[in-house]
Amino acid sequence: MASTPELKIGKKLNEGKTKQIFELLDQPGLVLVQSKDQITAGNAARKDQMEGKAAIANKTTSCVFKLLQESGIKTAFVKQHSDTAFIAAQCEMIPIEWVCRRVATGSFLKRNPGVKEGYRFTPLKMEMFFKDDANNDPQWSEEQVLETKFSLAGLTIGQCEVDIMNRSTVAIFEILEKAWATQNCTLVDMKIEFGVNVKTQEVVLADVIDNDSWRLWPSGDRSQQKDKQVYRDLKEVTPEAMQMVKRNFEWVSERVELLLHSRASGRVVVLMGSTSDMAHCEKIRKACSSFGILCVLRVTSAHKGPDETLRIKAEYEGDGIPTVFVAVAGRSNGLGPVMSGNTAYPVINCPPLTPDWGAQDVWSSLRMPSGLGCSTILSPEAAAQFAAQVFGLTDHQVWCKLRASMLNTWVSLKLADKKLQACSL
Repeated sequence: MASTPELKIGKKLNEGKTKQIFELLDQPGLVLVQSKDQITAGNAARKDQMEGKAAIANKTTSCVFKLLQESGIKTAFVKQHSDTAFIAAQCEMIPIEWVCRRVATGSFLKRNPGVKEGYRFTPLKMEMFFKDDANNDPQWSEEQVLETKFSLAGLTIGQCEVDIMNRSTVAIFEILEKAWATQNCTLVDMKIEFGVNVKTQEVVLADVIDNDSWRLWPSGDRSQQKDKQVYRDLKEVTPEAMQMVKRNFEWVSERVELLLHSRASGRVVVLMGSTSDMAHCEKIRKACSSFGILCVLRVTSAHKGPDETLRIKAEYEGDGIPTVFVAVAGRSNGLGPVMSGNTAYPVINCPPLTPDWGAQDVWSSLRMPSGLGCSTILSPEAAAQFAAQVFGLTDHQVWCKLRASMLNTWVSLKLADKKLQACSL
């Protein structure tokens, strides 16, 4: 591949069945991942050229990685460079395919006779396969991975790293499953790979995720499948059959772009009893921003101006935008109860407690009259997260950020424990 004006492309570092990887001479630690027009099945026992596949695959994988990154998943992806290539962090790849299954089909049925196609795995079924074309990518156990002691980019793959990849695979699948559900499409199963970033020594999602990586059944119907299984199932490869396969790949690339767009939009309206509570409210707004949620701050007192409080309430009820109200009022909290008694929208009390009377004041938020359903959350960040969980029921992008946040919290604890154990030895 010739160098482009934008990039100084060096030697080819690796080449697979569907892509090539080149070093970038002017950007150490980054590589160019160039897709190919080749489509394969059965470890390349069948392979054909499909004109335009490189661009379709590159668009699909770029959109998928953007969605995952915006959610908060750590990946090697940096940015799309051209129609057929993207820039990524250089990684030493861990030679394991992680397969996550929601519905039993394909090779799982052959390896597990007696299980009917369509059996639904709850929780998700996890499997690992060692990348070895000569031996048809044999299934491996966790113990085999640990005993191999892979050493990549200065990092030895041990129990901590295996646990992180296992947990991450589940989170990545659930995020993409939630996103595809917005297109009335079932994510049946998926395979992904991880690498060790050569600069940071972090385990990150790497390689690609395109239409070779999963099974997708629109409306949950296998007969409508849009993934590479259609190519695998061909009895004879004809120009007409390849056009059908290409149309399926194009269908996926067109809809995967829609996963980056939210179908629903919501907002949090924070009502504070006084501007003296501004610092507390700004924490709520900042936390809302991390979930991509609009947050509006208003000042009103249910004690001193109940008519104005109800007028502000009506202002946000009348435009059809899903809204969660957060009442920030210390001392005697009348704001939350008055709001809750006069709106069908969710209301959260988030009182700013003070050292002198805080223990007593909190009861005005906790002890509600009958017929009121407002909750009380003391932490401003937690109040924002609770609002995000409400919106996440209908907005997949908010839900995906929540799911990634759960994963990242778990991973940080896992790494902290590993570091502590190393210091104790």
